[in-house]
Amino acid sequence: MKAVTGKPIVFASTGEKLDQFEKFHPDRMAQRILGMGDVLSFIEKAEQQVDEDRAAEMEKRLKKGQFTFEDFLDQMKMMRKMGPLSSLLGMIPGMGAQLRGVKIDDRELDRVEAIILSMTPEERRRPELIKGSRRRRIAQGSGTSVQQVNGLVKQFGQMQKVMKQLGKGRMPDLGALMRQSR
Repeated sequence: MKAVTGKPIVFASTGEKLDQFEKFHPDRMAQRILGMGDVLSFIEKAEQQVDEDRAAEMEKRLKKGQFTFEDFLDQMKMMRKMGPLSSLLGMIPGMGAQLRGVKIDDRELDRVEAIILSMTPEERRRPELIKGSRRRRIAQGSGTSVQQVNGLVKQFGQMQKVMKQLGKGRMPDLGALMRQSR
C-alpha cells in the first residue's frame, strides 16, 4: 500500500467499527499473520480497560479464594470493551494457528451475560444457592434453557477451583478439571 500511494500506513482495523481502529505496527501485524500472536497490543488494550483499584481488589479476593459470578461478569465486560473475542484470542501466541477455521460466536457471551443478570445479587455471590426452581427462574428470565444454566453453573464451579488454586500460588491441574467436566 505504501509503495502505491507513497503515504505511510498509520492505522489498521481489526473490524468494521471505529473503536476497532488501532495504530499500525508492521512487526506486530506480521506476527499476527504468522500466528505468533501480538502480546504487546493485547497488553496495551488491557491497560486501557483495567482500573487499577478494581484490579487490586480482585487480586485480594482471588488470594482469599473468593470468585463470584459478579467478578466473572466484571471480567467479561472488561474483555468486551477490548474488542471481539476472536481478535483478542488471535493476539495470544499460538492461539491464532489453533483457532484457524474455528468460529467464535460473541453471542455466546451475550447468553452468559443474560443468565448471570437473571440471577439475584445473592445468587451471584453464592452460586451454591442455585438449585432446581431457581435454575428454572433464571432460565426463563434469560430466555435460555435450564440445561444452559446448568452448564454455566458447572463451568463456573470449575473456574472457581482454578481461581482458588491460582490464589494460593499453585498451578491448577487442568487435566483433572477436564476429566471432571465430562
